[in-house]
Amino acid sequence: MAVLPIVQWPDRRLAERAGEVAVFDAALRHLAEDMLETMYAAPGRGLAGPQVGAMLRLFVMDCGWKDGTPDPRVIVNPQIVFAEGEATREEGCLSVPGLMVPVTRPDRVKLRWQGLDEAWTVAEFEGFEATCVQHELDHLDGILHIDRTTDEIRTILAPQLKELAARAAHGA
Repeated sequence: MAVLPIVQWPDRRLAERAGEVAVFDAALRHLAEDMLETMYAAPGRGLAGPQVGAMLRLFVMDCGWKDGTPDPRVIVNPQIVFAEGEATREEGCLSVPGLMVPVTRPDRVKLRWQGLDEAWTVAEFEGFEATCVQHELDHLDGILHIDRTTDEIRTILAPQLKELAARAAHGA
């Protein structure tokens, strides 16, 4: 396993839709293992394929490991089939370091996805886990948490975003 470099905003890949996973092989399993290792090293709770330059509909998540209850998941070709409720939470992103923004999303979702064995699973997620699922699924659709916040907050964040873009342009 290896820790992969994390793609940083404003890299254009973060704004592109990822393609469906069609081949479930050793390379996909290896990528998922590397993504989990990268997520833990970052340290984050979720990481999507595009964030490591893999333009595939794949993400990993573990919402409990920081609290001592590891629950690593590999989610392939996810689809939200039901959503309800509403909650606003502060969200951060490994690809946009240092920027926590309030995002309003459904508080409960039912997700359908494939595992590394190609089998389909359906499960419900609530609270923070629902936020994490939706945040990572957004990455697969080329959407960042800063895209989901208000214009007023984006205006407030403009200097920080400009600084991040300048650092990225200079390879820092």
